[in-house]
Amino acid sequence: METGFPWGSTPTVDLRLWRADAIVLFDWLMSTDLNAVPITHPAQKQALTDLLARLEEVDVTESTEEEIAAAQDEVAKNMGW
Repeated sequence: METGFPWGSTPTVDLRLWRADAIVLFDWLMSTDLNAVPITHPAQKQALTDLLARLEEVDVTESTEEEIAAAQDEVAKNMGW
């Protein structure tokens, strides 16, 4: 259990993402007005903000435009929908 995050001893989970997913999510979160994202509960906006904060702690924050485009292509490949 992690104790250094804002909620002290609140239970946490470990989540592993493909690096490409992390780049795509980080880029989207940085470019999205979270006030315009449709939500049904304020906790959803807070969870997105928390996700962004965690993504800022990994090495995706310095991704180039080329890396972002490559990550988008990789994530979108073979989606089937």
